[in-house]
Amino acid sequence: MSNQRILPYIEGNRVLLKLAEESDIPEIIDFYLRNKEHLAPFEPVRSEAFYTKEYWKLIIDKSQEDFLQDRSLRMFLFEKSNPTKVIGTVNFNNFVRGVFQACHLGYSLDEYAQGKGYMTEAIQLGIDYIFHELNLHRIMANYMPHNRKSGQVLKRLGFVIEGYARDYLMINGKWEDHILTSLTNHRWE
Repeated sequence: MSNQRILPYIEGNRVLLKLAEESDIPEIIDFYLRNKEHLAPFEPVRSEAFYTKEYWKLIIDKSQEDFLQDRSLRMFLFEKSNPTKVIGTVNFNNFVRGVFQACHLGYSLDEYAQGKGYMTEAIQLGIDYIFHELNLHRIMANYMPHNRKSGQVLKRLGFVIEGYARDYLMINGKWEDHILTSLTNHRWE
């Protein structure tokens, strides 16, 4: 892949997705601070450095470099009607090319934005980009059994359950089981 790749800016009917820029840092920090309690049961334990401008400057630079080097696509989610306020994340990580052509999907959504269909729309936009622009064949997404909302989003998007992994990820300070799902690109070439 070439370093000439254009950073994606993906618009839907109600949402938009993009890689973060330095100007987004205050909104990113605000998103994580106002959702600290809401997201804690679903994410790793965060250090205090996670909530600093210095940390996010490094993460933004790394995210852009990783995209340009065909390793990941980590985007922030915005309402189209308020394109400066971060309301979530949609991340496609761990790109593997060769005979696998796959990645992992992870996502989070602002507590106030739950139940409005934003995440379903955003992930579908991301899937379309991953399958049609980046030409990956498989997206894997895993969720904790008690996170029914996440399971419902994935089912709505066509992900199929492939298995169950015990003690799969360290979430909120403890190992959590996950249900393993995937979606394949039937038009892959």
